[in-house]
Amino acid sequence: QRKNPFSSDDRHVSKPAHTHRGDPTYGRPPEGSRTEQRGKDAHSHVGKEVEELCLIIRRTGKVGEDGHVSVTFGQLFETYVTISNKVVGILLRARKHGLVHFEGEMLWQGKDDDVVITLL
Repeated sequence: QRKNPFSSDDRHVSKPAHTHRGDPTYGRPPEGSRTEQRGKDAHSHVGKEVEELCLIIRRTGKVGEDGHVSVTFGQLFETYVTISNKVVGILLRARKHGLVHFEGEMLWQGKDDDVVITLL
């Protein structure tokens, strides 16, 4: 059990350090590990998708009286779905970072086509 069966080399798995909730390393991969690098790469990739979504909103939306660019979810979905099928997840991430605003917890194709998404 000490040998990692999923590794291609013959290294032995070190015993994981026991961390507790208050520890800053709790729930994080070991520094310098491939798992940490994959997490950083994924974070970077999602960040780029959020930027791309904001650019699409700016291009397809209309400037409102308040100076913010807005687009309906239906229009954004039709435009963005040809680029990525993760439009709702990317919208939620963009809202979490304060880049867009829309009403409701989740957006559904068809039902929420008239919901206005505002680029902040």
